[in-house]
Amino acid sequence: MTTQPPETQRAGDAASQELPELRRPLTLRAGLFAFLLVLFWGGQPVAIKAGLEEGVGPLRLSAIRMALGGAVVLIYAVVTRTRIRPSRGEVRPLLGLGVLFVVQTYLMYAGGDQTSSGHASVLIFSFPLWTAVLGHIFIPGDHMSIRRTFGLLIAYGGVVVVFVGGLSAPGATIHGDLMTACSAMLLASRQIYLAHFSHSIHPARLLLTQSVAAVFVFGILGLTLESSGPVWTTDFVIALVHQGIVIGGLGFIGNVWLIQRYLPSQVAATMLFAPICGVIFSWLLLGESLGYEVVVGVALLVGGSAIVQLRRQPTPTA
Repeated sequence: MTTQPPETQRAGDAASQELPELRRPLTLRAGLFAFLLVLFWGGQPVAIKAGLEEGVGPLRLSAIRMALGGAVVLIYAVVTRTRIRPSRGEVRPLLGLGVLFVVQTYLMYAGGDQTSSGHASVLIFSFPLWTAVLGHIFIPGDHMSIRRTFGLLIAYGGVVVVFVGGLSAPGATIHGDLMTACSAMLLASRQIYLAHFSHSIHPARLLLTQSVAAVFVFGILGLTLESSGPVWTTDFVIALVHQGIVIGGLGFIGNVWLIQRYLPSQVAATMLFAPICGVIFSWLLLGESLGYEVVVGVALLVGGSAIVQLRRQPTPTA
């Protein structure tokens, strides 16, 4: 029988104390916290669109947003006395996360720049569907069924309706819709990625990796490719605070905390109301009209997602 060196054993003990080992179904308190995050996330497409309408390019806006979010995560790490420097075994998965996050974020911002925030709200919040599919493949105990597959088809019908309606909807383009939909797929992949590595890598290091990668890549590309800088109006500052501090910082910390402890598909299920919130915010704050494709798309997406995500007896992992 082999034994681990004392240093390795102590490191493993510290990691096991630092991070929980089991994922379980959402409790009432965790569900309420998740729903609060949903309200914040519902305003994200609107905040992105509002920021872009002030004249700043999507690359520069992404860089500024992630710099703010990274600052919040760094403060969190300092307050909780979390080690920031990754170990040698963490470098490769963190690099993969950084690449995935940069591509997903670029598609979300570039797509939001070329479509309406109503369309973006429906399409980006289709990511729970992809999370359910990927969770079935990669997360033990998070299985699909015939009923959930049927709900998946209904929900994807809502995405199709938005795409078809986008051909004639004001402020929306097929290119913007397609980029936003691809961003939703990658967002689901990132949820599963975070859920997988959140037990071996502290959430602070995961989130800081995302922020550093985005600031570095988007900062350089924004200064090189975009000529317009931000105009610091009140609306722009409010939109930036929502994207960077509320979502990029506090929202990301809360989301990783949830998927670290609870089944990813159930955490994603709380996003059922996010497209509704997003569409309402788009109408109230940006004055966008609610076309038939948005209303029908939301109805199909929410109804199908409810069938996909809400299970009677979810199976916890061991």
